[in-house]
Amino acid sequence: MEIGEIQQLSMQTFTDISLLSRNTFGIDQKCAELWVYQNVADATQVALDDKLRSMPYLLVGGGSNLLLTRDFPGIVITPEKRFDVKVERESADDVVIRCWAGTTFDDVVAYAVEQGWYGMENLSLIPGECGASAVQNIGAYGAEAKDILVDVEAVELATGKHVVIKAEDCNYSYRQSRFKHEWKDKYVILTVSYRLSKTFTPDLDYGNIRAELERCGIDAATLTAHQLRQVIVDIRRAKLPDPEVMGNAGSFFMHPVVDEATFERLKAEHSDLRYFEMGEGRYKIPAGWMIDQCGWKGKSLGRAGVHDKQALVLVNRGGAKGEDVVALMHAVQASVRERFGLELHPEVNVI
Repeated sequence: MEIGEIQQLSMQTFTDISLLSRNTFGIDQKCAELWVYQNVADATQVALDDKLRSMPYLLVGGGSNLLLTRDFPGIVITPEKRFDVKVERESADDVVIRCWAGTTFDDVVAYAVEQGWYGMENLSLIPGECGASAVQNIGAYGAEAKDILVDVEAVELATGKHVVIKAEDCNYSYRQSRFKHEWKDKYVILTVSYRLSKTFTPDLDYGNIRAELERCGIDAATLTAHQLRQVIVDIRRAKLPDPEVMGNAGSFFMHPVVDEATFERLKAEHSDLRYFEMGEGRYKIPAGWMIDQCGWKGKSLGRAGVHDKQALVLVNRGGAKGEDVVALMHAVQASVRERFGLELHPEVNVI
């Protein structure tokens, strides 16, 4: 789809429909209406519909960052799920690709590696769709979406205006953007564009990437993008549950970022403190490590639990309701607050 291309209306609408297949936590709640848009014409129709002035609405992607605690009494708006990636411009050094909001992000990572376009490898196997990558500023293993994001094409819900928003105007920071704050629920995202390099420059200095390469007998000096992607995939699969088997939304909490004074206090109180130095006197404290230190790893509260291999992940052990997960969230937050004096904030959108 080209920006500005004239398109026919093709939006699908449903009433009183379950959202079970549209959230990875496996929570069975309904919405009053579901609107699935397929192009800019559909998104414009959404914006101009009078129902948006009289009913609550919720913008949802793949549902991998969503926890439903009740039936939603309004309209859920979501892009059609399809693989849709086009080269927008290309040079000898790099390429800019434009991806439909409902394209699975990891499918784009795999496709880019196959094409010889680099910069996404460390983001392999992150759940969700391309639209969400621009909202959440997704990240893993030292890489973030903002590192490669060029712009976001969207329709403004208040006016129906078709806009292209440059990445530098989105105020990206760790798991944050204006789409999560002053722009929340203001835009229907159509496409996201990324700039990728034609030169492979691997980033291996985060987490246990180098250790895993050594374990696999892979020489970092001759490492390929295919190998790096596979290593990242293997690391994530080894410690993260498959949502198809055990409902979850990936990392449930954001890592707290603290200032120098708080960091020094934590070091004095905890000799084994884990942290990542971020520069400018800021330090990221791993939430999963703190949750583990509080004894929650592998524990359950009702039908919701903390994963036994990665304490950052809360899981549906079968039949859990949204409020069960919320009760567990509050219990974990209280433990971390008491032991470390830090607040854990959910990365997941709780509805």
